[in-house]
Amino acid sequence: MKKYLITSREFYTDTPAVFRSVLQEQLQKHFPDFVLYRDKQNPHYATQADHFLDVCKNFQGLKAFLHQDYLLAKKLGASGVHLTSSQFDDIPKAKELGLEVIISTHTYEEVHIAEAMGADYVTYSPVFTTPGKGEPKGIADLKEINAITDIAIFALGGIISKKEVEAVRESGVFGFASIRYFL
Repeated sequence: MKKYLITSREFYTDTPAVFRSVLQEQLQKHFPDFVLYRDKQNPHYATQADHFLDVCKNFQGLKAFLHQDYLLAKKLGASGVHLTSSQFDDIPKAKELGLEVIISTHTYEEVHIAEAMGADYVTYSPVFTTPGKGEPKGIADLKEINAITDIAIFALGGIISKKEVEAVRESGVFGFASIRYFL
């Protein structure tokens, strides 16, 4: 099962030296397969994205994604872009640039649309209770969507311990994504 580490300003800060140090430490500790630089508030996102990718290139096989901005992802040489659930129309644009695409989904319909539009992966959330993210979908729902689609699904939301990771593993999905699990 693949592991997808998502950064958060709350834990990684927007100070370049601290960010690089914390990111390096967490990548060495957890050895994720995928990593996303996500910071919706940083006015210097592009500069920090460059630091992010510089750290990531030291980890062989790690796929590094930038959040929302597929043009920046292409310009800086990221593996791909993680689009929001309001960016479905950007899937083909990112794919035309040769980027891998992950898109956030919250319904079966969104998962099917993402697959039809050529996304490589989806995050499906929230699977478990997550502050401010609504009613959790649960493992039975995760298994059901996984059984009726061919797209690679990352379970997301409330995955904070080995207990949730094991439940996700048993669901048969491609992997899991988290911020708090990787701290």
